Amino acid sequence: MVAILSVSKVKLKHPPLTIHRMGDKVLRQPAKRVSQVNDEIRQLARDMLQTMYSYDGIGLAAPQVGIHKRIIVVDPHPDKADVPPLVLINPEIREYVGETVAGQEGCLSIPGVFCEVMRPEGIVVSFKDETGRPRTIQADDLLARVIQHEIDHLNGVLFVDHVENELVLDQELRKHGFQMQDVQRRAKVGLR
Repeated sequence: MVAILSVSKVKLKHPPLTIHRMGDKVLRQPAKRVSQVNDEIRQLARDMLQTMYSYDGIGLAAPQVGIHKRIIVVDPHPDKADVPPLVLINPEIREYVGETVAGQEGCLSIPGVFCEVMRPEGIVVSFKDETGRPRTIQADDLLARVIQHEIDHLNGVLFVDHVENELVLDQELRKHGFQMQDVQRRAKVGLR
């Protein structure tokens, strides 16, 4: 794979992009497909990666930085300089693999809040990479969870919308200055 996005996995004092927080309506708007992978899109991906690393994130979706394009960046290994991040443009989950399992999730748009979310443990996802080349990968465990979480952002969905224990969720949100009214309950059918 030709990595044309060289980004250091370091925290910047002034990240290039601003992360929107839960309660901002920009996070609830569905993103639009990217029609062409060009230098502008690659620069956006680079800026997103730098912003994600600056806030100790392992995933970031363009809507979180106020840009309504179907782009996510993912790096479950931010501490390993030799493991390149993934840039997924127009990602689509083709298949769910394995069991539905519980896992702790957090979000750069809801800092400090961590709750258990049920998700399929594996996925097959197709996307275009930063060169515009179509790719399909199977992701499992943490990588699968992060990709599903970020794809949710492209559809205006936040991880808190999936949390089943409303009491715990309400306490977590209040503790960190967020409100339950900004949560949109998900239908169980939409999970898989």
